[in-house]
Amino acid sequence: MLAKEEGGGALLVEIGELSAFPERMGRRVRAKDTELAVFRLSDGRMFALENRHPNAKKHPGSLAEGIVSGEFLYDPLYDWKIRLTDGVVQAPDEGRVRTFPLVVKDGKVYAAGE
Repeated sequence: MLAKEEGGGALLVEIGELSAFPERMGRRVRAKDTELAVFRLSDGRMFALENRHPNAKKHPGSLAEGIVSGEFLYDPLYDWKIRLTDGVVQAPDEGRVRTFPLVVKDGKVYAAGE
């Protein structure tokens, strides 16, 4: 895994080739010490969430196995609706999943971190 610094000082961690991320499906990847669920929408946009349920103590499971519809992810085990753009869980449930910016450059996908 390659890590490099981008112009603004953000650390970018290579998480794979763009071609390895199929549309409307999740893929589990590791960026440093965090497991991510990465999604590529049919319009080409990509999103990364921490790959854990917003209420992980009560609801374990992998978000990478969820179903994508538009800009929303439906949790595979508990059917919680999570907005991919900001990780906010939609009513009637509550919570938030940590999100990570992604950068696509020269056919490679990078996750931005601290």
